[in-house]
Amino acid sequence: MARKLLVLGEVREGSLRNVTFEAVAAAKTAANGGEVVGVLFGESVSALGAEFVQYGADRVVTVENEKLKQYTSDGYAQALLAVIDQESPEGIIFGHTALGKDLAPRIAAKLQSGLISDVTGLEEEGENLVFTRPIYSGKAFEKKIVIDGLIFATIRPNNIAPLEKDEAKTGDVSSLSVDIKDLRQIIKEVVRKATEGVDLSEAKVIVAGGRGVKSEEGFEPLKELSDVLGGAIGASRGACDADYCDYSLQIGQTGKVVTPDLYIACGISGAIQHLAGMSNSKVIVAINKDPEANIFKVADYGIVGDLFEVLPMLTAEFKQLLVNA
Repeated sequence: MARKLLVLGEVREGSLRNVTFEAVAAAKTAANGGEVVGVLFGESVSALGAEFVQYGADRVVTVENEKLKQYTSDGYAQALLAVIDQESPEGIIFGHTALGKDLAPRIAAKLQSGLISDVTGLEEEGENLVFTRPIYSGKAFEKKIVIDGLIFATIRPNNIAPLEKDEAKTGDVSSLSVDIKDLRQIIKEVVRKATEGVDLSEAKVIVAGGRGVKSEEGFEPLKELSDVLGGAIGASRGACDADYCDYSLQIGQTGKVVTPDLYIACGISGAIQHLAGMSNSKVIVAINKDPEANIFKVADYGIVGDLFEVLPMLTAEFKQLLVNA
């Protein structure tokens, strides 16, 4: 059954986030031959419409307003409801990000529809669109279908591959004027604590440290390896609690949930709370001095040894491999 789907694009520092393209790919599957409409909010975002189309959207609707320069749930909710009213879609796809997790349930509740969050896969089965999502901290998966109302779903980053970019593809980029009013939140300043470079939630490679790094300086070998591999730095809650790094790097049940292609766990014991945030990584490499550490139970490859001896050797080897590649 063909459907019309909206995809809410996310903009960071003037560029579309990769999760936007993954959401478009999910929407193309869900649309089943129907129309996929990209949606962009902010100031001067129309220029990003062409890239949205090149990654699979059929056309794009923008709402440009200075009150949408920074995300607020009130402002974005007003803008999205106006677009929904104009387009009358069968569903809306969001990224399972801080923005998506905040906005999607608000809009779904407003329209009295259900929400399927943290989707890692979807497929058409007969007349039904079946969504797969993890439960019990990733120990099991459940399948869900929407039997009434609009389709609302958030897509976990790094699980649904984006479509290949087609620079020859063109589509209409139109604007919709929306009067944003009665905002209860005003963003005066944004203070970024996250490290520069690759976004942790979208990173293909993550090098994470636990209490075994012993200090803030102990993260330096991890950063060197991460830089060589073009990855991001993560941490266990234990490392964050010990003030070895900022909580913005925390991975786990009470931190970020990540699914990179490669996850290198350094000095991490493997507490169940941490495993909940990274156990679905495609390849897991564990480095720990304790051969009985729980992290080895989920690792694809394990190295029993001192991370301060192992990491420099890995970094040197990867550098050599990349030079010869």
